[in-house]
Amino acid sequence: MKTNVIMKRELFSEEIGQRSDNDFFSATDLVRAGNAWRIANKMQPFNMNDWFNQKSTKDFIQELEKQFGVVKISGRGRGNHTWVHPFLFIDMALAISPKLKIETYQWLYDKLIEYRNLSGDSYKKLAGALKAIETNQSKFTEHIKEAANKIRLACNVKDWQTATEAQLKMRDKIHDYVWVMSDIIKDRETLLNVAIKKAKDNR
Repeated sequence: MKTNVIMKRELFSEEIGQRSDNDFFSATDLVRAGNAWRIANKMQPFNMNDWFNQKSTKDFIQELEKQFGVVKISGRGRGNHTWVHPFLFIDMALAISPKLKIETYQWLYDKLIEYRNLSGDSYKKLAGALKAIETNQSKFTEHIKEAANKIRLACNVKDWQTATEAQLKMRDKIHDYVWVMSDIIKDRETLLNVAIKKAKDNR
């Protein structure tokens, strides 16, 4: 499922947005975080517009576009973000600081966005399984919200947009267990409790 959610990642104690639909990072957030780090280290602030206007950057964007299509989405107006392809994000991070590039590589190797999308797909299984055993269809919307909240608390998550890879994997497992066991366990609360226990036992 590719419904866009802005995931929040941490870089030098600053939040960086990443889109779940195309994996683009917020260049706006990167510059804010990078400049906080540069100023703390007595360096001149990084200017994103100047960097985009450099010939080397324009040439790199042109090469990326040949392979990936659109690699930069510019925000318009105050408070909007400029979103960039992960490869362009790495190049900008390197321009700000080599240390930022190392951390960016670590981000790209993790599976946070992948697990977010997998969990979104498994939610369909959860909803389908719970709807099949629902005894009062007029209450289904209320009951699915309660189930989702119970799972969120079981995963120790306040906000799914800031969830870790491990928490998203746990949610995915719980959804799958509910789906698999719904043919046997017809009581919603019992089904959820058993699925949560099995997911925790098999971490």
